[in-house]
Formats: sequence, structure tokens, C-alpha cells
Amino acid sequence: MPLHPTHPLYKLFNPDAPEMSEEEKAKLESATYECGCHCGYIKYAVTLTPPLPEYEVLHCNCSMCRSAGYLLVYPERKNVKWHGDSQSRCAVYRFNTKQKDQLFCPNCGTSLMIDFKNWGRVFDGYGVSVRTFYGIDLDSLKYEKGRGLEYAPPAKDLSGTQWEIDEKERLEKEQAEKGAHPTPA
Repeated sequence: MPLHPTHPLYKLFNPDAPEMSEEEKAKLESATYECGCHCGYIKYAVTLTPPLPEYEVLHCNCSMCRSAGYLLVYPERKNVKWHGDSQSRCAVYRFNTKQKDQLFCPNCGTSLMIDFKNWGRVFDGYGVSVRTFYGIDLDSLKYEKGRGLEYAPPAKDLSGTQWEIDEKERLEKEQAEKGAHPTPA
């Protein structure tokens, strides 16, 4: 199933495709969905063009998407509206190259979305898990099989080892800082 021309990543995979005009974009139908974590601590709204029944939800095979259970849609940053202070309540997990923040609820653990803020050159938005959309039927959606392992293979197999890697880096950094700034005894 090919990406819809309004999909934020469409041009990345179809560089020769013509740009949609603003007039064409204005004629397209959109829909806004209320979303949030399981416990209700984090809430937000997502506007999608086209609406979810016409959208191709990405079911990626990379290690993170598989572990988090992500089924992703890709709204631009301006199309995600956080309710109250929900954005500041999110916990963050970074792995491997640490270029993307994986946002989740610190209370119930719901995997919410991926923040692509450090990917501005390609896409300034989020990969939002449709599992967080209230009142939708996942079986009624159209899915695109993602091949994240092909596009961004892991540097090495990190399964079950990311904490040890991060802890080793933290300890090395801490030791280097102590060496650079000796503390009085």
C-alpha cells in the first residue's frame, strides 16, 4: 500500500513526485481525534489528513516499534495539541543513536509516540500510536507494513542490553568528569 500524498514522509520515499498545492491540500478532508494514555494522566488531540479510516497506519518491524507495540500515524507537530501540562508529564526513553524521543506515561507505562524534533531536516512532527486514540476499532484500519530494520538497522543487537550500555556510558562520563574536576577530600 503506497503512502498517501499528504503523508509527511511521502516525499522522502517519492522524491520525484510533484508537491501538492496549498489549494489541493485545503480541499482534503481532515479529522481530529482525542487521545491519551491508559490512566488518563496524559491527554492530547491529533488532527489527521486524510482521516484515520483513509490513513495508512504504519506497522513497523524495528526493535523499538515491536517492543512498544506502536501502530503509527505521522501528524506534523502543529497538528498535535497537548491538553493542559500533559506534554511536560511525559517520560522519555532514548536508545541507540538517541535522535528520537520515545514518549510514554510515567504512571501507567503506555507508549504514546515518537518525537521527531531532532529529525527536522526530514520531518518535524510525531509518530503517534493509534493505540492511544480513544474509541477506534483497530481491526477496521488500513496498515502499511514498515520495514524499519531495512532502513535503519540497529548498530548491533540491543535486545535487553540498552540499560547496560547506557549505564556504562553514564559511569564513564561520571568518571571523566571527576578526573577533570577533582573534588576535595
